[in-house]
This record gives sequence, structure tokens and C-alpha cells, in this order.
Amino acid sequence: MLHDKRRLLLIAGPCSLESESNCRTVAKELKALSVRFPELNIIFKGSYDKANRTSLGGDRGPGMEAGLELLKLVKKDYGFAVLTDIHGPDHCEPVGKVVDVLQIPAFMCRQTDLLVAAAKTGKVVNVKKGQFLSPFEMKFVVDKLKGANAAEIWQTDRGTTFGYQNLVVDMRSFPIMASYGYPTIMDATHAVQLPGAAGGASGGQREYVPVLAKAALAAGADGLFMETHPDPSKAISDGPSQVPLAEFPALVESCLRIWKAARN
Repeated sequence: MLHDKRRLLLIAGPCSLESESNCRTVAKELKALSVRFPELNIIFKGSYDKANRTSLGGDRGPGMEAGLELLKLVKKDYGFAVLTDIHGPDHCEPVGKVVDVLQIPAFMCRQTDLLVAAAKTGKVVNVKKGQFLSPFEMKFVVDKLKGANAAEIWQTDRGTTFGYQNLVVDMRSFPIMASYGYPTIMDATHAVQLPGAAGGASGGQREYVPVLAKAALAAGADGLFMETHPDPSKAISDGPSQVPLAEFPALVESCLRIWKAARN
């Protein structure tokens, strides 16, 4: 099992796999964190294709081939397990040959063919709860993955939309989803998005990342998903919701304190 109940699961990295330099900068900081805090179980994340941009002209990232090479580099040089998004059943086999965790995007969490193809790779499948689903409906998503014999299943919440370019996180989601028997994760950076609110792009309120991350851990979440970038103002996607890399260690340390307290 990639998830270890004795350690805080932390999925972290840049939104997009923009460049080798960016990946190395982030991975180096995450490596230092893993040495400093052995109770962390860090999974490096990065997307090779941001397929659901608000506008047609949005930068989608390096693409599958170049993106997988960057993830291979992070695995080899920094020793992290790696995670990336997939957007179609045909992505699963080639991506599954490289990554340790296949992530199902929130908007695609009910796509049966995608879920089954991801499960068949034998890799961990992290499925994000759709912004349009209640936590109760995640049982049926999990059942699809179980029925397809997924090796390991993770469930991630990123909030619920009621329209008007905002998301709301219901902390009851974590005990509800945990009742299905699989780890729960809080996506603390996508949860502060303001979808489509930045003139053809998504805005964000990163100042609320710490409170959502800590509240979810207090509510029983097993892990956190948090995107970080050396200079979010220059990120090609989700800059307003990513945590500046310089602020990331202090945030993680404070989250670890909450996680430990919640389990004592």
C-alpha cells in the first residue's frame, strides 16, 4: 500500500509540469521537507495536460510525452512516488507505466470507462469528488473502482459548487467518504479557486488554504493535496490558488501539528 496510516499523506507539486527547472526547484524543497519531517508521506504531483482550461487559449502544459519525462526525472533524482491527471481511457496504459498514482479529475469522476481503465493499470487511483456531487454519491464512484479491482483507492474532496464562481467545502465529507473504507484527502488549493472569475481564467483566494487544510485534518482527513510554485504570479495555471514555495514548509509544519493532535 502506498498510503501509510502512520504518516500524513501529502500530495504536493506545481499545478502544471511547466519545465525541468520548475520541477527541480519544487522537488528539492519537498525533499528537504521529507528529511525534516519523516512522518510525511510525500507524493510529487504535476499535470502534463491542463485539459479543462476556462478558455481555448489557456496554456495546457508540456503534453504527455514531455510531462512523463519530467515525472521520470523527479522519481529518479529525488526518489518520490509521482501522481498526474488522466483525461481519457487511452491515457491510462502509457501513463501507468511511469506514475504511481493516476488521478481522476473532478469533472470526470463518473466516467465509467476512465475509472475502469485506470483501475486496470494496477496503480493507485486517486479520484476527486466532482464539484457537482454530494459525498454520499462517492460511494458509487468507489464501487466502480472496486468492481474493476483497483489495487488502491484514494478519495479527494475539492469542494462543491453552487454556481457564481465559488466553491464550498463541507467538512462532513471526510467522515462520510471515510465510511466507504478508503483514505480521504483534502484538495486545499483547488478548493479556494474562483472558477472562471479572472476574465477567462480561474481566480483564487490562497489566503484560505491554511484554514481549509487544517480544518479537514481536524475533521479526520488522511491527507492533503496542495499545489505550490516558486512564483505563483508566473504560473501558467492556477497561480492565484497555489501556495508560494517559500511559504510551503511553515504551512506543512503547522498542518502536521493539527494532524498529530487530531489522532491523539
